[in-house]
Amino acid sequence: MNERAAGRRAFSWCKAFTMWRLHCFILALLACSSAALANSQAITLINGQKSIELSVAELRKSASLEFSLYDPYQAADVEMRGIPFRDFLIEHFGSVPSALYFTAWDDYAVSLSGWDDPDWILVTHENNQPLTLRGRGPLRLVERDYADRDTENLREFNDWLWMIRSIEAKW
Repeated sequence: MNERAAGRRAFSWCKAFTMWRLHCFILALLACSSAALANSQAITLINGQKSIELSVAELRKSASLEFSLYDPYQAADVEMRGIPFRDFLIEHFGSVPSALYFTAWDDYAVSLSGWDDPDWILVTHENNQPLTLRGRGPLRLVERDYADRDTENLREFNDWLWMIRSIEAKW
C-alpha cells in the first residue's frame, strides 16, 4: 500500500471517529435537556430536613389571582395569573419564613427576606399562557405594586425571580 492510500484510510477513519463523537455529544445534550424539561414540571420546597415536590400543573390549576402590570424586563404591559406568595408560604411552611433561599433552573441562587407582603405573586401564567422555561418560567415571582421604582432602571427589580426550581425556608 502506498503512502497516499494509507493517508486517505487514516483520514477516513479519523473523520468517522469525529462524527461518532459528535453524535454521542448531541445525544447526551438532548438527554440532559429532556431531563431538565421533565423536571421543570415540579418545584421543590425545603424546610429543614423535610423536602417535598409540588407539581407545577397543580399550582397552575390553583392560580386564581389575575392582574395586569408593566413588566420592565419586557417593556410591555402583560396579563398575569398566579398565587399570592404570602398565602403560598403559609400553606406550605406554616408561616412566612424570615428568609428564603431560591435556586433557579439556570443554577442562579439567592437568599432574600421580607416576604410577609401581600403584593408578591407566584406567577404561573402570562398573557393566558402557562410559563415555560423558555419564557422565564415555569414559576416566577413578581411584585404587583412596585410603588415608586423606576421601571427604566432594571436594577431596582433585582428581587424579581424567575425559573424557580426550589425554595428553602430559612428560619
